[in-house]
Amino acid sequence: MDEHPERPGYLARLGRGSTMAALPKVDKIWMDGELVDWDKAQVHVLTHALHYGSGIFEGIRCYSTDSGSAVFRLTEHMERFERSAKMLLMDLGYTVDEMVEAVKETIRVNRLDSCYIRPIAFRGYGVMGLDPLPAPVQMSIAAWSWDSFLGQEALAKGMDVGVSSWRQRTVNANPPAIKATANYMNSSLARIEANKHGYAEAILLNEEGKVCEGTGENIFIVKKGVIYTPPVSDGILEGITRDSLMTIGRDKGIEVVERSMVRTELYSADEVFMCGSAAEVVPVRSVDGREVGDPGPITLDLQKTFFDVVAGRVPEYSAWLEYV
Repeated sequence: MDEHPERPGYLARLGRGSTMAALPKVDKIWMDGELVDWDKAQVHVLTHALHYGSGIFEGIRCYSTDSGSAVFRLTEHMERFERSAKMLLMDLGYTVDEMVEAVKETIRVNRLDSCYIRPIAFRGYGVMGLDPLPAPVQMSIAAWSWDSFLGQEALAKGMDVGVSSWRQRTVNANPPAIKATANYMNSSLARIEANKHGYAEAILLNEEGKVCEGTGENIFIVKKGVIYTPPVSDGILEGITRDSLMTIGRDKGIEVVERSMVRTELYSADEVFMCGSAAEVVPVRSVDGREVGDPGPITLDLQKTFFDVVAGRVPEYSAWLEYV
């Protein structure tokens, strides 16, 4: 990854600065069926997941609407959480409906109008060694106020990104279909590299050199009015925000195509944007110092519609909102 040639102050403004603030405390965290004080939500130092990454998680957002607080596609998130657990042979001990209610309970007890939500399940304390199955499964749900992951300026004006020298985890090594804690080591390495080179975010390629995703976001390009995004088979997480934007785009009559992409397509695209539950919908202003330009019309239209949807202003997508 080359240093960005024209934006020496970018790191402080949109890189580390936007994500390093201490988490704002709330009153309670849900842990194994009970609400415990924030400062008492602790685990043993010999917790299996701490040593071997044997955990799964979700990132979800709750938004303030005129009809009250609403979680965006909450059931779909908890269904994906359940699928991740199944693939890792983890018995969560709760149904999807019970986990949905636990999320809502956590938001209610902390009196949060809007928030970021982090369910996590992990192999806990009791055994040591690479076989995770004898370790007990624990689960927690935390929620706190958190602005857009990449910052308000990135949402409005776009961000500068760089293609990472680190490659995406592969489907037969650390499967991206599982939203596992261990899967995010290479995301961390790529984010560190991006930050040190003055970029707000990194883009990872797979081992075949095909474009995959950001460190925590899916990626799209726009070329001649058509939206393109990498397919799940290239090694990406099947993002829920990604699916939402594909649906919105098609409903607007825009052609949306899932196909493999190479790095140079990012350089020649008319528009580039990234999305995720934490990042929401963020335009990309440049890739590896090659200017994409100001946020384009399709990106801005999708972004506006997305924020209208989560605010409860688009009745056609009201089923995506689950009120607390």
